[in-house]
Amino acid sequence: MSFLLKSQLWLAEGIAQALPPGDAFEAAMALRGELFRDMPGRKTMRVWLGGRAYFIKQHFGVGWVEILKNLASGKMPILGADTEWQAIHRLHALGISTMTAVGFGSRGLNPATRRSFLLTEDLGNIISLEDFCRDWATNPPPLHLKRQLLAAVAHIARTLHENGLNHRDFYLCHFCLDAQRLAAGEVCLYLLDLHRMGIRRPISPAARMKDMAALYFSAMDIGLSMRDCLRFLRLYRSRALREVLVREAAFWQQVSQRADMLYVKYQERFVGLPKTKR
Repeated sequence: MSFLLKSQLWLAEGIAQALPPGDAFEAAMALRGELFRDMPGRKTMRVWLGGRAYFIKQHFGVGWVEILKNLASGKMPILGADTEWQAIHRLHALGISTMTAVGFGSRGLNPATRRSFLLTEDLGNIISLEDFCRDWATNPPPLHLKRQLLAAVAHIARTLHENGLNHRDFYLCHFCLDAQRLAAGEVCLYLLDLHRMGIRRPISPAARMKDMAALYFSAMDIGLSMRDCLRFLRLYRSRALREVLVREAAFWQQVSQRADMLYVKYQERFVGLPKTKR
């Protein structure tokens, strides 16, 4: 991706009229609402336009220090909303449920200060798998529901990776269930937070391994059995389990080791356990 990105603006029908008058890009960047996330260089808010709820992610530039830090470690820096904008279109094309974009804009040639935004429809009443599965270890769900969710997550992971995409934040908290459809007996799973999505063809084994390790780490405490994990492997690889375990043993060992490392770091940082020697 070139750092020299031209200014862009796209708004779905009716959005421009719902924004305050004047420069539509500046009006979108000036929107304020219910703050959900406030990170260095970006904010996520729920806003109301024309009587309807939307989510807006506003990016204000990452700065040269962050850009150089990423480049020094061999990573392409995320400069704004462009990556998520592209990822949404790729996921829709692949049949993966995610946000629906109704507005996107970027302005500025300097990669360190370039501003951008992404406006998406509010998905309504959703619940993350992190929250939904939180007490599974002590209060197991119905078997058919657990198997439906295992299949849904495996399908999303397989579809991403077979089509040159890796999420780079592939945790249960970024899979969200449509609560209304779930109450009607239907599993509809949205994949969210796509701003770091890797879009390439094909993805490297290391990128795929990091996604799967993140997913495994985030599911470690929800009470999955070995049978559940093996079922997931078979569905994710869409081939005989024996073949997966024999031919890909080294890969899944890497996944397990990285997941264990993430778990230890999480325990040290958030649970307050003493640091261990590595």
